[in-house]
Amino acid sequence: MEDVIGRMQDEKAGIPIRTVKSFLSKIPSVFSGSDIVQWMMRNLCIEDQVEALHLGTLMAAHGYFFPISDHVLMLKDDGTFYRFQTPYFWPSNCWEPENTDYAVYLCKRTMQNKARLELADYEAESLARLQRAFARKWEFIFMQAEAQAKVDKKRDKIERKILDSQERAFWDVHRPVPGCVNTTEADIKKSSRMKQPHKTRKSVYGLQNDVRSHSPTRPPTPEVKEPTEEELNTQIQRWQVQLDRHRLKMSKVAESLIGYSEQYQEYDPFFTSPEPSNPWISDDSTAWELEASKEPGQQRVRRWAFGISEVLKDPVGREQFLKFLESEFSSENLRFWLAVQELKKRPIKEVPARVQEIWAEFLASGAPSAINVDSKSYAKTTQNIKDPGRYAFEDAQEHIYKLMKSDSYSRFIRSSSYQELLQAKKKVKWNLQRLETDL
Repeated sequence: MEDVIGRMQDEKAGIPIRTVKSFLSKIPSVFSGSDIVQWMMRNLCIEDQVEALHLGTLMAAHGYFFPISDHVLMLKDDGTFYRFQTPYFWPSNCWEPENTDYAVYLCKRTMQNKARLELADYEAESLARLQRAFARKWEFIFMQAEAQAKVDKKRDKIERKILDSQERAFWDVHRPVPGCVNTTEADIKKSSRMKQPHKTRKSVYGLQNDVRSHSPTRPPTPEVKEPTEEELNTQIQRWQVQLDRHRLKMSKVAESLIGYSEQYQEYDPFFTSPEPSNPWISDDSTAWELEASKEPGQQRVRRWAFGISEVLKDPVGREQFLKFLESEFSSENLRFWLAVQELKKRPIKEVPARVQEIWAEFLASGAPSAINVDSKSYAKTTQNIKDPGRYAFEDAQEHIYKLMKSDSYSRFIRSSSYQELLQAKKKVKWNLQRLETDL
């Protein structure tokens, strides 16, 4: 393909390149689409005009020549003006420009002639996206674009116009208009069959010291070494762990989220107005006072059945749960859990003494309120209290929490004491509603 382009640019037998006079300006170094088609039919032994047009479109798609007033790289058999790409930007140089290079180019375009180099819609969107992605290094990108814009201003006007169009055409190949084919994308199957698929990488704005470093904002990439057998086994194990991870279908996640939202809807004052009024949009704080009172309403008691976390974060709920466990002579688990929670809020100077007290009461040999923890948690806790801290009992507390959740909590919700409390609150609410109706 490049041999054909070389013949097209021959001074004697090639395509005639001319400067066209336009209104108040000149268009340098251009030729028409019909000139290309006629030259290929005459010099490449092509009889069909459609075939010549197809071959020319392939060359344009690879960026060997380009329309000077359009981002779509295709050949038209008419008077549309085209210009040859400089060999520096030819695909044979194995360009792999990065997004940082593209950001520098777009940023530079915004500093230049607005009428001639105004960004297209898709380029403006790309610039905004890149600015978000490279927010931390955007100042450096802007400085680089500003320096290049100053260098460009020192060039001759005609030379600058040609170079700007060639640079724009280069990016039309590597960052094409949405909907156009990207001819630089490698075929995955072809790449896998190659013995040496590694390509030389360059920076768009000049070679770095190391040719593998193809971004002006990144340091040279270190030499890639073949992984050892041990490294490969480690990588295989890591992938196996990822494959074995439990995953949920999106439909199940959405179903759970909808269920959660419906369950808590009546507790959101912006969905269900609380009684007597919404304190978030009025000066009446009665609803908050009722929530903090020691006489929970029916709605608050019903919420305890949502999960053990709802019981434990409600002071009255904790009190009722503790009474129930005391009636079953199994309150040590909850008392241990509460003691550890209280330990986390203590001043650091009081922590070591309190750790020893909790150990002596719940975990030491012959403890008066001994709790049942597994051997792993006990061993970890024993190790932790040698250097006592606020989280010395974290493992044991987690184990006890799971025990209460799976055993004690479910018995509490099914117990007669909870059901009686729930029914009593329902009866009080019904009486109040009846009294309001009578009044």
